Amino acid sequence: MSKTKVVVITGASSGIGKATARLLAEDGAKVVLGARRENKLQEIATEIEKLGGEAAYQSTDVTDDDQVESLAKLAIDRFGRIDVWVNNAGIMPQSILSEKKIDDWNNMIDINIKGTLYGIGAAIPYMDKQKSGHIINVSSVAGHTAHQGSAVYSATKYAVRAISESLRQEMVDAKNNVRVTVISPGAINTDLLSSVTDPEVKAGMEKFYESFGIPVERVALTIKEAIDLPEDAAWNEVIIRPTNQLG
Repeated sequence: MSKTKVVVITGASSGIGKATARLLAEDGAKVVLGARRENKLQEIATEIEKLGGEAAYQSTDVTDDDQVESLAKLAIDRFGRIDVWVNNAGIMPQSILSEKKIDDWNNMIDINIKGTLYGIGAAIPYMDKQKSGHIINVSSVAGHTAHQGSAVYSATKYAVRAISESLRQEMVDAKNNVRVTVISPGAINTDLLSSVTDPEVKAGMEKFYESFGIPVERVALTIKEAIDLPEDAAWNEVIIRPTNQLG
């Protein structure tokens, strides 16, 4: 159960991360929040504490391994353990490949893939020592199918799924009771669209999300349900789409 667990969340300053932090804190979890916008983290932590919850936060750039390791240390220093690590930080600056938006490509690779790897690397040593834990990686339906304009974003989200399955098998062999879950959301109303740099692609995506997007709380609830599953079982992969979303 999520009650009393220590949960570290990256990308916690908005969207899915923020909604998950609130929901889990309301349920009694101790949450440790990481994101680049420290002022936003402070607001969320203050809100959680006013409601009687416990929260710690630290400005964290997931592309910097030292900062991610520092976030893990904050959780240990403040609460003594890490029960769940949610790799949620991500960006989605989609564009067609012929535009050669190399900065966007590199940023997606650094945040979506390397950020996930750094989070896993920071959390697993503590979980292995505890002989328990749960890694939750946020992928996307774009990690199941690729479309024009989504090549690099989809590649990073396919990578998250591949990393997760390999990690799951490693944890089974290690016999350390660490669960691995991949959450692949569809059209969810987050700040992701703000990272789209191609005006034409962005306009089309905004129209799509206006028609189909559902609240971030739906994904937060899915993450909570994955955590709450009895520890002898795991949701290894969950796709959550709006009911009316086709692809």
